[in-house]
Amino acid sequence: MKSICVFCGANFNGDVQLKQAIDHLAEIMVNQNISLVFGGGKVGVMGLIADAVLQRGGKAIGVIPGFLMDKEVGHTGLTEMHVVENMHQRKQLMNELCDGIITLPGGFGTLEEFFEVLTWLQLGLHHKPIGLLNVNGFYDFLLKQMDVMVANRFLKPTNRNLVLSSPHPQELIDLMYNFTALPDGVWFKDQHLS
Repeated sequence: MKSICVFCGANFNGDVQLKQAIDHLAEIMVNQNISLVFGGGKVGVMGLIADAVLQRGGKAIGVIPGFLMDKEVGHTGLTEMHVVENMHQRKQLMNELCDGIITLPGGFGTLEEFFEVLTWLQLGLHHKPIGLLNVNGFYDFLLKQMDVMVANRFLKPTNRNLVLSSPHPQELIDLMYNFTALPDGVWFKDQHLS
């Protein structure tokens, strides 16, 4: 992988373990010559991951809608900054610029980005690995909800298995290197939901 897109938010809750995970992820990416692609912000977790990569001599590529640049939340010290018209173009370009995706703890926007590119993977629109960096069990309930979706037959097990997860950055990147997207099989063929 030459680049990883990191989905994360414009807030940071002060969690020391999350900050350590961000620094560790940045260190691994720089040591493995993996560029960061992210939402282009200078605040919150976005700012932390970008600064951590840049301070270690790595490349940080931002993609931000113009209206957020106008609100002065765009990072001004990046290797590259792409200013787009809207949020959809932001996700599309981030996906085009990366070889894999890691989602850090965040809010609605972070989850929205994660689920959109995950849906694209499910539909075969790309074949890139997607992982959750599950710091302090932040995504435990989300992962459990996916299992509930499988148990209730709203999600195929093959699609549930598209989501990689680990609390450890190196382990997650190793899983991403070994990822192969399986074709979406027909799970409910000739079955009727009642």
